[in-house]
Amino acid sequence: MIRKIVITIGLVLTIGLAATAQRVALKHNFAYDALLTPNLSLEFAMGNKFTFDTQVGWNSFVFNLDAGKPNYSTTKWAHWMAQPELRYWFCDVFNGWFLGLHGHVGQMNVGGVNIPYPLILENKESIMKDHRYQGWFYGGGLSVGYQWVLSTRSSLEFSLGAGYARILYDKYPCQRCGTKVDEGKANYVGPTKATISYVFFFK
Repeated sequence: MIRKIVITIGLVLTIGLAATAQRVALKHNFAYDALLTPNLSLEFAMGNKFTFDTQVGWNSFVFNLDAGKPNYSTTKWAHWMAQPELRYWFCDVFNGWFLGLHGHVGQMNVGGVNIPYPLILENKESIMKDHRYQGWFYGGGLSVGYQWVLSTRSSLEFSLGAGYARILYDKYPCQRCGTKVDEGKANYVGPTKATISYVFFFK
């Protein structure tokens, strides 16, 4: 299943590259920087009303690994995510309001983090923070946003999105433990996208 999703995303990205009609934009999302997730995106114009965005983020950091430090915690927040999005623009592409339909797929290794119920529907007892979870997720959602034109070469973009993710995970008793104690599936419903991006146009 996961392999099919990744292959599908690759095909869609290839189609997006081939369909570029007017401009190509390179973007960096500062909202993801707040989650310590380095990221980049390319967005391709597909005529006068549609664009295709290709946001990718990767966080390989582990926080406070040294148990001897006073500020040690069991928090772990490592993941990568690809989030392609087809956008419809009410004015012209890269200008004004837009609606987006996005998908997402990624891999995560998370420990010591509690995502409140009802966002994770299976976390009714708020016990996620007591374990480490490693696995895959996939899903999709809708977004709305606005882009302010700064010049012929740059813009600022703001957007918010919400949707669904299916999570397939292996469960471990702590951040450093390597012995799996369980495996399962979970459903997430809530925010799936947020952008505060600087946009640079190649053409």
